[in-house]
Amino acid sequence: MVRGGTIVDGSGGAPFTGDVAVRGGRIVAVAPHLAGRAARTIDALGLAVAPGFINMLSWADEPLIADGAAESDIRQGVTLEVFGEGWSNAPINQRGADYLRKNQGDIRYPVTWRSLDQYFAAMEKRGIAPNIASFVGATTVRIDVLGQDDVQPAPAQLAAMQRLVREGMNQGAMGLGSSLIYAPASYAGTPELVALATASARCGGMYISHLRNESDRLLEAVDELVTIARESGGPAEIYHLKQAGRGNWNKLDAVIARVEAARAAGVRITADMYNYTAGATGLDAAMPTWVQAGGYDKWRARLLDPAIRARVLKEMRGKPDGWESLLYQAGSPDKVLLLGFKNPKLKPLTGKTLAEVARIRGKSAEETAIDLVVEDGSRVGTAYFLMDEKNVARQTALPWVSFGSDAGALAPRGVFLLSSTHPRAYGNVARLLGRYVRDEKTTTLADAVRRLSAFPAANLGIRDRGMVRAGMRADLAIFDPATIADHATYEKPQQFATGMRYVAVNGRLVLDDGRMTAARPGRAVRGPGWKKCKV
Repeated sequence: MVRGGTIVDGSGGAPFTGDVAVRGGRIVAVAPHLAGRAARTIDALGLAVAPGFINMLSWADEPLIADGAAESDIRQGVTLEVFGEGWSNAPINQRGADYLRKNQGDIRYPVTWRSLDQYFAAMEKRGIAPNIASFVGATTVRIDVLGQDDVQPAPAQLAAMQRLVREGMNQGAMGLGSSLIYAPASYAGTPELVALATASARCGGMYISHLRNESDRLLEAVDELVTIARESGGPAEIYHLKQAGRGNWNKLDAVIARVEAARAAGVRITADMYNYTAGATGLDAAMPTWVQAGGYDKWRARLLDPAIRARVLKEMRGKPDGWESLLYQAGSPDKVLLLGFKNPKLKPLTGKTLAEVARIRGKSAEETAIDLVVEDGSRVGTAYFLMDEKNVARQTALPWVSFGSDAGALAPRGVFLLSSTHPRAYGNVARLLGRYVRDEKTTTLADAVRRLSAFPAANLGIRDRGMVRAGMRADLAIFDPATIADHATYEKPQQFATGMRYVAVNGRLVLDDGRMTAARPGRAVRGPGWKKCKV
């Protein structure tokens, strides 16, 4: 029983004081006062009682294998991690499994699954604190069928890719996820994406995308997403809505106009965001995608070829034509922060800017970026400072925007200390509720909670989570709205948020009076096509 809290129920309506009763993993009653006693009573006087929060863009999949606690997110009230931005853990064949193994970094693990059912079962058996869900990665099915080369699918190959999407949907995927600035996803044309999104939509799924361009061709990329939604017959969402590069900061009004025009025309377009002015990805986002065709080994071999290296350097130093360079949009290598290396010899460079490392090595930033990719055996984890704080604050109030960290769920211990990270891994939700809701008042607490819970749940087709209401699954976040705050910075990102007091997942406390418990009640949350989609 939770007594006397301020219930922010996820509907967006006015908060009210009341009690919440939980039994058997579900909320059984919500009222101003409930009679009777419970095995455990939480005094929530002065605390907000909200539905558990949904992280719409999570990379907690590998961290959960290393440590099932997901502590940095649990301490912010996140109870559902949603995977699948382009890449997903399933469905995969042997080629896909080999790709997952080859691209592992600090966290090493056997890939024992092939289907989404098998992946979910493996994670539940491992023991995890939060619930998990996944989109089918458009990149993943492309790799499964076509490999990593810059090729277009023949009709039979496209049909095979659609079958993989339907298989994933039938096993509970939420829809189709793409990530179109990265190779090999960037090689997919709009018709391919429409075909895959159609397979998802016919099973009740949504299309969700890291747009093909978030900077100079942002508006054209939004138009492509709307086209895919309209032609596939399903809804679509923009991953991590942003306007990258100072020259594009004035495009937010035009993006809003396009989204709202589509919504008015009956095409359900939504977006999600993280609450920071820097993104985090890799040095692959600083190089043209043609050089990356075929995967890392071929990419590295090309970078070692003097003639190809010279061509890549020329393209990196100019204005990108037909590809998106985050190094160019950052405007300076001083605004590119190196976060993670695979090669132990390079790990001392973690936390330095690309400009600093270039000065140390006596080379240009572009040459240094190429050398680091060659030496590290990976794309090198990188943060780029790209966005305008005024736009970030404004986006937090948009009624059709939910939230996703675009990061892992970590803790300042063990394997997680081998690399740095973006502060959003530790602070995305707390930053919203503290800085933007309480301090800057960009939106109300009720509306922020709605867009952390009921709104994304409805977008995903989840009917039994996202509200503090009788009959719903008992995922709860109980926090002090007066003190909740993020503490992670770019210099010291591995610092937990504070202010979250209790978190329940499926009715069991994983955070109890500010302390993590040993409970691992997390389960797979299945999408609307589960066991209904004809494969």
